[in-house]
Amino acid sequence: MPDQILISDLLLRTIIGINEEEREKKQDVLINISMQVDLKAAGHSDQIKDAVNYRTITKEIIDLVENSRFQLVETMAHEVARICLSDERVECAEVRIEKPGALRFARSVGVSVARRREDYQQ
Repeated sequence: MPDQILISDLLLRTIIGINEEEREKKQDVLINISMQVDLKAAGHSDQIKDAVNYRTITKEIIDLVENSRFQLVETMAHEVARICLSDERVECAEVRIEKPGALRFARSVGVSVARRREDYQQ
């Protein structure tokens, strides 16, 4: 099993959706991320320079999501994965985004995407 960095239950507020009422006020989104990274160098050295700085990545994600106006959760997930892959040591990013309470009778609705760097090359 590959090494992973996990960011769990990042709860943010944003404009997201296609309906008029969804475009007027911010809604909660719940984000979970798994990044495949070789953690051996950081494990041996105990130095941040050898590690993926998940705090920096999380701050970029917060900035993106809270200031976005995406219509689709799919687009948001795709762009969050792009941020994760901005560190060349991240081999793959899996992003799950849910909209709690988006459907009556369902706790949440969401999407899950897995992306590699080549998915963003033209």
